[in-house]
Amino acid sequence: MSIISSNIEPQQYKIWFDPIKPVSLVDSSLTVEVPSQFFCEYLEESYLELIKATLKRVLGNDAKLFFRIYPVEGRKAITYSSSEGIARSNKPIAVGSFNNNVNPGAFVYPGLQPIRIETNLNPEYNFRTMVEGNCNKLALSAAKHIATSPGNNPYNPLFIFGGSGVGKTHLAQAIGNAVKEKLPEKIVLYVNGNDFKLQYMEAVNDLNKLPEFLSFYMKIDVLIIDDVHDLRGQGSQKALFTIFNHFHQNGKQLVFTSDRTPAELHNFEERLLSRFKWGLSVELQRPDYATRLEMLRMKSLANGVNLEEDVLEFLAAKIKSNFRELEGTLMSLIAHATLLHQDVTLELARKVTDNLVDENSNEFTLETVQNTVCRYFNITREELVAKSRKRQIVQARQIAMYLSRNLLSNCSLATIGAEIGGKDHATVLHSCNTVQDLIATDKIFRKYVSDLESILASSAN
Repeated sequence: MSIISSNIEPQQYKIWFDPIKPVSLVDSSLTVEVPSQFFCEYLEESYLELIKATLKRVLGNDAKLFFRIYPVEGRKAITYSSSEGIARSNKPIAVGSFNNNVNPGAFVYPGLQPIRIETNLNPEYNFRTMVEGNCNKLALSAAKHIATSPGNNPYNPLFIFGGSGVGKTHLAQAIGNAVKEKLPEKIVLYVNGNDFKLQYMEAVNDLNKLPEFLSFYMKIDVLIIDDVHDLRGQGSQKALFTIFNHFHQNGKQLVFTSDRTPAELHNFEERLLSRFKWGLSVELQRPDYATRLEMLRMKSLANGVNLEEDVLEFLAAKIKSNFRELEGTLMSLIAHATLLHQDVTLELARKVTDNLVDENSNEFTLETVQNTVCRYFNITREELVAKSRKRQIVQARQIAMYLSRNLLSNCSLATIGAEIGGKDHATVLHSCNTVQDLIATDKIFRKYVSDLESILASSAN
């Protein structure tokens, strides 16, 4: 295990490899026990190459690994705080007067120099409390790169967009917290788009404050504007344009979040929209099943509660919309158990989610997914489940497996395979990985998947 532990994050090792129990070693065949079928499938999906390389190194080329399922036993709850303590403060800065050549500070009253600018960052929004998955991998990678060299990277500005509750604010603030941790001398500010607009309006109502407003923002090294789509006023957009140019010319970092892409921002100045596109625009998508499950594990442990695997799997399958709803349901479940002095059981989880989640929302069946894929590609279900190797049918079959894996409640890889031509779970896993790779590299294929997800989402509403 030392080889594996040295190649992955300690927290990941603790979650996925600590529970494994060795059973027997006969010649080059190793048998181990794992808590559940999902546990086994996740290991194969996420760590197969690492496990194969380790076994080959330790047991030789003929090494084989066999899994055996054992029931999850009650373990003492692990408690750790999700908070990183007190939010890091910016250093005090000196403020002079504003002129065309020097850019000092803003919202400053005479005689109050130097001043301290509050970061407005929530210390709990950091990279350590984020779960990485297919939904946010690119954005998270870019964010971590920015945190190591703010302003000196290809992602300036970073424009993060996506629906409600998918983690935009968390990721944006994680950048700020990481910068303050690694580069404490940097001045970091997080501000909501609506607050920025209100500050601007306050400044223009006092003729002596507008220069101070501009110079205040020009003192910042890393500026994070959340919900930038709220900046619909022409004046506040002009102010942001001026600040943007100063940041770019002086190697300072800008991060924006929005509920839509730059191209979909209406009533915005074209010159400002063009600048939003200078760096990297990246979407945060709805979390898939594996990411939802990992998020639940992290949040439950952070609250000192060790939930049974069947409860976690049920919640991850039931709540599909976003992280916010997922966390809210988990907190409600823990609160019910605490107030009622009950254990958190699968039965209690069903009762709580019945009150919080619409039974008819986002619920699909294997048949629904397969029929939708068949209609989209204009093929029959018989062709889909047959052994045809025609490219279009193979792609349709792989997409059907991928969508079933991501959208269906309590549906294992083995079940999906059995219903699509008697494939085994390894074949389904390979198909899902192939689709994920093609989504990242093939624009046309990505459109196929996106179209089908939209069709299925519409049919569920």
